[in-house]
Amino acid sequence: MKTPAGLQDLIDEGVIDQVLRPLKSGKEAAVYVVRCGDEIRCAKVYKDLGQRSFQARVQYQEGRKVRGSRQARAMGKATKFGRKEAEAAWKNAEVDALYQLAAAGVRVPQPHGYFNGVLVMELITDVDGHSAPRLGEVEPDADTARVWHRFLMQQVARMLCVGLIHGDLSEYNVLVGPDGPVIIDLPQVVSAAGNNSARMMLRRDVGNLTISLSRFAPELLDTHYAEEMWALFEQGELRADSELTGRFTFPAGPPDVDSVMQSINDAREEARIRQEGREAAARGE
Repeated sequence: MKTPAGLQDLIDEGVIDQVLRPLKSGKEAAVYVVRCGDEIRCAKVYKDLGQRSFQARVQYQEGRKVRGSRQARAMGKATKFGRKEAEAAWKNAEVDALYQLAAAGVRVPQPHGYFNGVLVMELITDVDGHSAPRLGEVEPDADTARVWHRFLMQQVARMLCVGLIHGDLSEYNVLVGPDGPVIIDLPQVVSAAGNNSARMMLRRDVGNLTISLSRFAPELLDTHYAEEMWALFEQGELRADSELTGRFTFPAGPPDVDSVMQSINDAREEARIRQEGREAAARGE
């Protein structure tokens, strides 16, 4: 196939040897299956800033560290320089998170380097060596759904232990490999301690996964892992090996209607963005 823009430099530099085929394309990036020596990996080529919404990312970027005060001011004012810095920070966030989470034992694709705006990483496959399906594309039995749910809750907790929240976790960005679920797509990763929306995003991540797997094990809807994790995190007691139960005693008092409405609105916006992404992918954009 014709070498896509952005990958020729990596071939010239010997980082990859051959582009085998496209894997997927979305609003954020295009991913290709590549050969690196005897290894088959994938290369994620991030798209230009003009193809994505700057404002849509502001909520996720709150609390992220930047290189200096000049960069921070420019990003806050959305100047041309600031947008360029925000673009670099958006890409670097996923690269940094992958390395950090892989080191912490979270099941994410193993990163193999970041070169000229291209992230090279492990290709997740099924037992036959084909690209692994997404969580929403498989139909596990009830016992398997429970096992996967518990495993994913442990992975979310491990992420929180290192101060990170995925921010956009759902059945669309979890792949199912031979050894179980693998979490992917992390450019919007959130700082748990520095982002005012962190708790809400954690609840949304956990809720998305729970709703998806509850189709096969309905009792999962009665669990409250996000609240349990957050309470332990706030108390400084959350550990990578913490035994989570999914049980949580809510404090007495009136319901938090604003929080519920915000979650509903976020879910609607997320569904709209995903639909736009699917339509763009169908058009080959």
